[in-house]
Order: sequence, then C-alpha cells, then structure tokens
Amino acid sequence: MPHSIISRCADIGLRLTAPRRVIAEVLEASHDHPDVEELHARVAKVDARVSLATVYRTVKLFGEHGLLDRVDFGDGRARYETADREHHDHLIDLSTNKVIEFVDPEIEKLQERIAQRLGYRLTGHRMELFGEPLDKDEDG
Repeated sequence: MPHSIISRCADIGLRLTAPRRVIAEVLEASHDHPDVEELHARVAKVDARVSLATVYRTVKLFGEHGLLDRVDFGDGRARYETADREHHDHLIDLSTNKVIEFVDPEIEKLQERIAQRLGYRLTGHRMELFGEPLDKDEDG
C-alpha cells in the first residue's frame, strides 16, 4: 500500500509545517490532477490562511523530494498527482478536458518490447493520449 505524503515526509526528514500538512492532506484526498490554483482553492476551504504562494512553494518542494509528479495534459497548466500511485496512463478528452486513467497490459508489454528492441531496459514511462469522443449517433 502506498505511504501518505505525510509519512513519506517523516521518512525523509522533511519538516511539515501546518500549511504543508494541510496541502499534503488535500493532495492525498484528490482523485484528479489539480493544478496549483485548484489545489489552493481546496486548501483554502480547510485553512483560508494558506496563501497561493505557499501552495506553489510546497508543490515545488514536494516535487523536488519525489513526493509529487507533475503532469502536463497539453492545456498549458501543470497538474499534480502523488508520486507513489500505482502506474497508469492517461486519456485526455479534448472536448471536456476530462482525464481518464487506465492501465492496459498489452500496451505495457509492447513498450517493454520496443525498449528492448532499441537496446534499452525500460525503467519507467508516461503516456498521455489525447482524443475526442466517438459520436455514436453518427451514421458512417
């Protein structure tokens, strides 16, 4: 089971101020990929004293310590997810910006084979697919 950001901070000796703790708790509760502004809005509901600048600094700090992954879905906004989540890929619906997480064993095997064929051992990857929904009402 993945460790919480809070427990991982303790493991690496990273001091958790009260604002950092709130930010960590909000990130842990997120099931989406918030950008800093979205994260700040959620944090402000818990503690209105936490500034946007503090959220920016904390996200940067958590990223530098490997606690958060930055993801870019092509909309110009850096988004974040906890770094210890199970591996998954993303499909971004260009009409709604909805992000769908998925895992496909065939894709995973194919990526391994491609890396081996090119002379590499795959140590990690990210994949973002971008698409528009198929119109099921359309003839043709």
